[in-house]
Amino acid sequence: MSASAAAEPLASRVADLKAGPARLLLCPAPVPDVVSFRGSFRTAPDLSATDDLRQALVADLLDKGTRRRDRFEIAELLEGRGAQLHLYADALRAGFAGRALREDLPLVLSLLAEQLREPAFPEEEFDKERRQSIAAVRRSMDSTAGQATGALTRRLYPDNHPNYVPPPEVELARLEAIAHGDVVAYHRDHFGSDALTIAFAGDIEPTGLARQVAEALGEWTPTGRSPAFASVAAPAPAGRVAVHIADRPNVDVRMGHAIDLRRDSVDWLAAHAGAFALGGNFSSRLMQIVRDEMGLTYGIGASVHNVAVEHDGHLLVHASLSADRLEEGLGATRAVIDAFASGGILPGELERVKSTLAGQHVVALATTGGLAARLLVNAERGFDVDYLDRFPDLVHSLTKPEVDAAIQRHIRPGNMHVAVAGSVV
Repeated sequence: MSASAAAEPLASRVADLKAGPARLLLCPAPVPDVVSFRGSFRTAPDLSATDDLRQALVADLLDKGTRRRDRFEIAELLEGRGAQLHLYADALRAGFAGRALREDLPLVLSLLAEQLREPAFPEEEFDKERRQSIAAVRRSMDSTAGQATGALTRRLYPDNHPNYVPPPEVELARLEAIAHGDVVAYHRDHFGSDALTIAFAGDIEPTGLARQVAEALGEWTPTGRSPAFASVAAPAPAGRVAVHIADRPNVDVRMGHAIDLRRDSVDWLAAHAGAFALGGNFSSRLMQIVRDEMGLTYGIGASVHNVAVEHDGHLLVHASLSADRLEEGLGATRAVIDAFASGGILPGELERVKSTLAGQHVVALATTGGLAARLLVNAERGFDVDYLDRFPDLVHSLTKPEVDAAIQRHIRPGNMHVAVAGSVV
């Protein structure tokens, strides 16, 4: 990309168009012949009714054949052109991502529309995917990281919150109870063009591409469903839980507490910067002290975790400790968090964080895939396209008083829950 193109504001290059049921964000980029795209639509699962499992199975089955073609024909059409197409489920949405040569894009879009609108759901493929999901849950029961993460979410959230992870035994029972008809019905009732947004980046001509998308999707109608889930975390007193896993002397620790913060909150960026200074990379406070100076952990970090526009999230601190030094490691971690919460961010830490966060953002926009992904996420959050251009300036404009205020509000050591998993009692 030329220097002049790199300096050009993204918003000035993005066309925001309507194509059939979809909103399109189209950003030409000087990458000859290649187009990347990413899209999503709202599915509004009822998380209290295990819709998350049905949704995941639907997403896994979409590429296993349509009413027009079997999965082998679809794979041959894509692979023979070097094209990529991936479909996924993500909490309150389902989505897709792809990459193709410009001349092959009409075919890839038609295959995408078939998979979204006309999946065949072969019963043998359903049985296979459900068995694989069950096997994955059983494997997770031996994962110290997975068990600690799930145990922490169950202390922080009600069971119909998007961030709640059910006990593996419960998830197994729910998976075993799902029938083929449940998956077919979930697709019928939840997969439509609700809030359908697709971002394209690469060698594109906006008007012609909009016409191709409209032709591929046809009259895909919305379901009109609204999300049904708890929008706030469950208040609970701080506490500790241990999950014993035999022969796991390396213990995974998850510490955290619910925070009243959403992605569009005015102090989200300041809170994000504060948590990054605490544990976002190798130069963070926790890494420098608990890992490098004290040698108590193999890895440690912190973040503002799973915060979205639709719901709150939590402060997450993660660490890997040996069982024989668990209490020492927990004590040292708590001491660093206490000092950080009371003393705030240091000027040198703030400058490093601002440089890192702004740099990560710019690097993520350097490829067509990264650009399409950022455009989509930006739209999902309800932000205007200009936000991608403004973000580095917003980061660099952060002040120590702003970040300290966010730390004071959102990092509360006294509210910390602890979940440990491994050979512990």
